[in-house]
Amino acid sequence: MKKVEPIKTAKYDQLPVAIYQSNEELGQAAALDAREIVNKAIAKKGGANIILATGNSQLTFLHALRDLEGIDWPKVNVFHMDEYLGIDPDHRASFPLFLRQHLLEAVNARSFHPVPSQPEDVERACREYEALLKEYPADLVALGFGENGHLAFNDPPYALFDDPVWVKVVKLAEASRRQQVGEGHFDSLAEVPTQAITLTIPALLAAKAMLCIVPEARKAEAVRACLKDPVSEERPGSILRRVDHARLYLDQDSASKL
Repeated sequence: MKKVEPIKTAKYDQLPVAIYQSNEELGQAAALDAREIVNKAIAKKGGANIILATGNSQLTFLHALRDLEGIDWPKVNVFHMDEYLGIDPDHRASFPLFLRQHLLEAVNARSFHPVPSQPEDVERACREYEALLKEYPADLVALGFGENGHLAFNDPPYALFDDPVWVKVVKLAEASRRQQVGEGHFDSLAEVPTQAITLTIPALLAAKAMLCIVPEARKAEAVRACLKDPVSEERPGSILRRVDHARLYLDQDSASKL
């Protein structure tokens, strides 16, 4: 896979932004950058820890990452960032299932640590996953913006930039739940769980590098708000403008309101 050049670049506060011709080129560019980050971590300490997002907007990235040569997957530990509380692990909307189908079944990662969907003790499950994240500090987090600007399932008004915990149960905003129906993961709003376990914003920001992958026209307003409006917990993705280790990848559709 050859290097893909953006058609335009910009910077919003500390956040570099690259706009690509298409969703496919965006995914390829982010995958190549992810490979470089992973390989540097492996070269430095013998392994890499990565946190991956799910959702339709991540598909071009995950498929490009899956198809890339030159990643020593048996030295990579994979985590992810959220899961519906109470959902059957075999439900088509399950996020661990999504990652298995679109990436993990094609690569031989050292380990995969799914966020549990049906823990007996929810609070204990959150603390155990937090301990795991701190034991294996993330070299890379690849994530996106939700249609309401959320990061993972940190929806306004529950998104906290200074959250005291790294993993918690959240109530899902209706905008997030409607997005899941729109993406085809559920048949109706009534089917979408109302709670989820999510990594918090401090947990995501703790990664050494952040690649934020946001294609598609339905994300254009979230992109505009997160980049143009004041940094605020009302638009969680805006926090990336305040850190120096994040990059934002857009296509022409998602950048159309800038």
